[in-house]
Amino acid sequence: MAAPPGLERGARLAPGSAVVTAVPVRCLCALALLCGSGGAAAAPHVFLVQNSGWMEPFYSDPASPFKPLVTELALAVARPGEALVLAAFNQSQPNAPSPRALVSTTVGGDTRAAVTRALAGLDTARKPGGALADTDLGEAVGAAMTQALGGRDGIVWLVTNNRNSPNNDQATAARNREFYRLIHDGGKIRTALAFPLRMPVKGEHFRANGLMVYAFAIGEGGARALDGLLASGAVRKIITGPPARLKPLDRDTVRLVPRKVENAPGVTFAMGSNGVLRADVAPHASSPTAKIGWNIENTMYPYTIVSASLSARSRLGGENRTVTLGSTRVHGLAPNQPQPLGSTLQLPVAQLPGKWSVAALQSAGSAYVLPGTIEVHLAEQKLALSSGFRERMAELFPGDPLPDIFTPPARIAASTAVLPIEVRVHYGSGPLLAAGAGLLALLAAGLGAAYGWMRPRRALVTVEDEQRTMHARTGTVQPIYDKAGNEVARLKTTLFGHQLIDLREGAQVRLGR
Repeated sequence: MAAPPGLERGARLAPGSAVVTAVPVRCLCALALLCGSGGAAAAPHVFLVQNSGWMEPFYSDPASPFKPLVTELALAVARPGEALVLAAFNQSQPNAPSPRALVSTTVGGDTRAAVTRALAGLDTARKPGGALADTDLGEAVGAAMTQALGGRDGIVWLVTNNRNSPNNDQATAARNREFYRLIHDGGKIRTALAFPLRMPVKGEHFRANGLMVYAFAIGEGGARALDGLLASGAVRKIITGPPARLKPLDRDTVRLVPRKVENAPGVTFAMGSNGVLRADVAPHASSPTAKIGWNIENTMYPYTIVSASLSARSRLGGENRTVTLGSTRVHGLAPNQPQPLGSTLQLPVAQLPGKWSVAALQSAGSAYVLPGTIEVHLAEQKLALSSGFRERMAELFPGDPLPDIFTPPARIAASTAVLPIEVRVHYGSGPLLAAGAGLLALLAAGLGAAYGWMRPRRALVTVEDEQRTMHARTGTVQPIYDKAGNEVARLKTTLFGHQLIDLREGAQVRLGR
């Protein structure tokens, strides 16, 4: 990179400066071993901290908040049990590798002390021969992915002053383009965010107004971990401003928020706290079609959607339906400036269980939930960097052509946003109570029949003018003997009474008196 004026050739560090001797870049591979120690859900973090010549005021200004910022951000995003590598980077030279690992550990109780101690000893680096070191952003990010992460998923954090000029190349715009091609074309980088920060610092030879923190999610695991960090507010505790999205620009680009609903009979809509649209449907609703007035919001800060064509579909209960939109074009949709959008949405009533179905009875008193999505597709999408962001970048990084590099790739001409939706049918307890009552009645009848079957029953039998009382259970057959001990008949007992069978000829046997 280009060093500050007067410090390029043969310059020396200010008195009292310290040169950090750290672990060379090849030892970053230790993180590959650490990655497995935090469990399947853990996301390893690699923090790359620039210490080349243009960073001199961030290190030499006594009031610089630079090192405390790095410390607090690392401890905010790297959770206990996750792997963490802190490394300084500039540009590799013979016998001066870059990046250089300062800390390689699993986050625990002593991590703060280790990070603070490592940063306290860090200062601007020099080439072999004395000149202040240059900068190669692409080299640093590439080493983090291939060596520190060892090809695994994770998050790479890059803390820089946005000056990318390897070998003291003054064509910083061209070098920035190379860096951003790495971001946009690199398949492993799933998400790329930039956090521009105001940080006025003044050194002995140079001053700066701002700092940039990049977050690169590597692989699907890194993307999920970064999304979780943003949703939890862990990053916002340290960096309060919104991140500028560099990638992706072809998905999750807009958001739909219900503004007004003209309900069909028995149907209401609401947005849940988890961002899921909820449609509450009464069991008697037969063909719910609702007109919904949305606010369509641009989620691609700092880009404005100059123009795009709109279409939408709903996927519910195995049905794929077109959502009729009030407008099929959007113009000048800037971040945080929603525009109204009307639509007509049909719900899959035929797929909802009837009130006497098993599913309805199981859901009685709560709700039967049918999950689905509404997909919004933007075609012929044209994006432009917002003027407010350009002005802010020019203020924080005067003379830096970086905003021109924020222009999205020409191939990004379409995007899709998915809104989760839940259709919830609330079944009353009446059918369940009726079914329960019927079941109880059936059970009582069964118990009565069982009791009648098992209960011994009394039978009066007259044998040769002698009355006898016999007790028999349903389904049994008992022999009957005369006074001489000879079997003269048999008594058969059924659920409906008694009868004599196998009556011997001439025997004096009858039922009753």
